[in-house]
Amino acid sequence: MSAPTHPGIRTTTTGVDTRLPWWALALPAAAFLALLVLMAGSGEARATTGDQGVGQVLEHVWQTLSL
Repeated sequence: MSAPTHPGIRTTTTGVDTRLPWWALALPAAAFLALLVLMAGSGEARATTGDQGVGQVLEHVWQTLSL
């Protein structure tokens, strides 16, 4: 008697098929995009006189995406 397999894992003749479902990549990408929008979308916030690290990170991301 063979042991039952997990319904999400498919076996092939060459081994185990390790494909990810679509949401395994879409959810982290959506979460990253939402956090990036929250960081960049604070137009009414006043700038602090301290470290400008977040602004520099966003500037680099913007320059990278606008090739």
